[in-house]
Amino acid sequence: MTKFRPCIDLHQGRVKQIVGGSLRDDGTAHTENFVAAQPARWFAEKFRADDLRGGHLIKLGPGNDAAACEALAAWPGGLQIGGGIDASNAAGWLDAGASHVIVTSAMFDAQGGYQPAALAALVKAVGRDRLVIDLSCRRTPDDWTVAMNRWQTLTQLPVTHATLDLLAPCCAEFLIHAADVEGLCRGIDAELVAVLGTWGKAPITYAGGATTLADMRLVDQAGLGRVDVTVGSALDLFGGQGVSYSDLLAWNHRNS
Repeated sequence: MTKFRPCIDLHQGRVKQIVGGSLRDDGTAHTENFVAAQPARWFAEKFRADDLRGGHLIKLGPGNDAAACEALAAWPGGLQIGGGIDASNAAGWLDAGASHVIVTSAMFDAQGGYQPAALAALVKAVGRDRLVIDLSCRRTPDDWTVAMNRWQTLTQLPVTHATLDLLAPCCAEFLIHAADVEGLCRGIDAELVAVLGTWGKAPITYAGGATTLADMRLVDQAGLGRVDVTVGSALDLFGGQGVSYSDLLAWNHRNS
């Protein structure tokens, strides 16, 4: 059955909810749905108290390492971490308390070409059992295409069953943000969830657009119970009005 997994997005050292794809390296203004008064460790402590495992902690750009380390120390082994991870620093983040490291951009060259040798180096550095591959993507004319560099650059890798088969031997699970609906609170991309669910050979967490408990049920249905989901901007914990954190805890307990 589909489970709720928590998330912590860090930008400039603070916990934020940012509309997917609005963050740019050129300094262009981005759209923030929420900026927390509490530090990242507060959220990590809450997830630990509620025994919510497998959540992702994402560093969006520079200036987030200290906050990330504090959150990992507050819930050692309970959070995965992504954002700027490569073979040179991945082991250090595991030592800091992450259960897994999450990677996207490190698997590609600057033009978005898939680099199997780079992925092999990551597997060698941490082992496939501690690696999560992030195939966050944008919808393209025929399918969905993996996007890197905070979803600014389309790669040459589509999100298909063939791609999942190719990469599954190298990782413990997949994380997939639907960047086109991320942060908009307008519902999930059910077609993408169905693609993921009908593959179903490894754990997958979907993120993007989940707003209500009805969306949780839709992910469960479209993903055949094989796809977990995270809720960001719609969650009352992050200032949203679509669904309550307590309801999602109850969802997990009912489906455990």
